[in-house]
Amino acid sequence: MNNQITKSLAQIVNDNHKAASVFEKYDLDFCCKGKRSLQDACIEKSLPVEKLLSELQAVNDNCEVPVDFQKMTLTQLADYIVTKHHAYVKAEMPQIFSYLQKVATKHGDRHPEMRKVFELFSVIKSEMEEHMDKEELILFPRIEVAEEGALAEKTANMNVFYIQHPIQMMEAEHEKAGQLMTEIRELTGNYTPPNDACTTYRLSFAELRAFESDLHQHVHLENNILFPRAIELFQKATS
Repeated sequence: MNNQITKSLAQIVNDNHKAASVFEKYDLDFCCKGKRSLQDACIEKSLPVEKLLSELQAVNDNCEVPVDFQKMTLTQLADYIVTKHHAYVKAEMPQIFSYLQKVATKHGDRHPEMRKVFELFSVIKSEMEEHMDKEELILFPRIEVAEEGALAEKTANMNVFYIQHPIQMMEAEHEKAGQLMTEIRELTGNYTPPNDACTTYRLSFAELRAFESDLHQHVHLENNILFPRAIELFQKATS
């Protein structure tokens, strides 16, 4: 396990997706900042690396056979993201929005930070809806075309920016969504409800925590697996 120290956070999660739960626990960003080594990430957060190594070993010993995303075709991985993560986001965002709207309205006087939380999540909801549409209608179909073209050696007339430009846009939007969720987590004290929180209040925090966890895995699959492989495939096919 000591070789884990020099591995990037993204690679550790690639090797075993259950490792994500350990990184979530210590607020280590393995998606947008997944290129950092475990050692560097621990130094940045002042965390004892041996403790994380121990917890990663425990997760590894008790995990089920992990999904090998690297063995999926790009089209299969894009389909997985849509059916698992996009479907989750589309189903959960309206419910979380409704919960937060009620909490901000009923508890905003005593807890004004909840008005800001509702405002921030409203932005996330609007932008994520547009973001997923762009992936499903533009980027993912282009990746599928590029993959089919590469296999058939018919990409000679395509420019690499056909893939790179939308990927750069998606990565920027991932970064913004992550920053907004970080701000929400900070405003809510790491999703810790106050003593006077009602059931809806507590439920909204639990849903936000789960939403952020799913977002991290979602972004990781795209930023660290799907997008680099798509660009590499396209560059090889057009060179």
